[in-house]
Amino acid sequence: MIAMAPMLSAVLGGIFLKELPDKKTWVTIFITFTAAIYIFYDSIQLGNFFGDILGLITALGLAVGAVTIRSAKDKNLIPAAVVGKLIVAMFALLFIESFALVDNDLIIVPLMSVMCVAIPFVLVTIAPRFIPAAEVNLFFLLETIIGPIWVWLIIKEQPSLETMQGGAVIITAIAIHSFIKLKNS
Repeated sequence: MIAMAPMLSAVLGGIFLKELPDKKTWVTIFITFTAAIYIFYDSIQLGNFFGDILGLITALGLAVGAVTIRSAKDKNLIPAAVVGKLIVAMFALLFIESFALVDNDLIIVPLMSVMCVAIPFVLVTIAPRFIPAAEVNLFFLLETIIGPIWVWLIIKEQPSLETMQGGAVIITAIAIHSFIKLKNS
């Protein structure tokens, strides 16, 4: 359902910012959305309704965030993003059973905090200043394939064939879209 974020961003950006994506972006959104549905088809078939609703809410949140940031592109919203992440972290503290970090956790947790949270969210906060919200959220779809690849490399859990095929389609579509955009600019 998070795959709906670019589509929702395009619609909200069109309504509130009068920024309608061009035909190439709509085609890329459709292709990547279809590939993400292909990857998660089993989850959808199993009737994980609650999880799918939460995914849809997350996609809407990403879309609203990207459009909001895009509407304030002349302002530095990184401090607001930091405050938001701190609020989420404080809420997450309620669910921690132990604060103990053992063995490799001492390296992995800080590294993931910087590489997987801090840097990406700062970049996502800056990106809408320069490109439309729908295009920013297209890059979120890379997580659909990169996440399972990291799990495969670190934990040795084999990604499904659907994940690899759908991921290849997502990466190819975003790469072609980005190449065309760069070539035209």
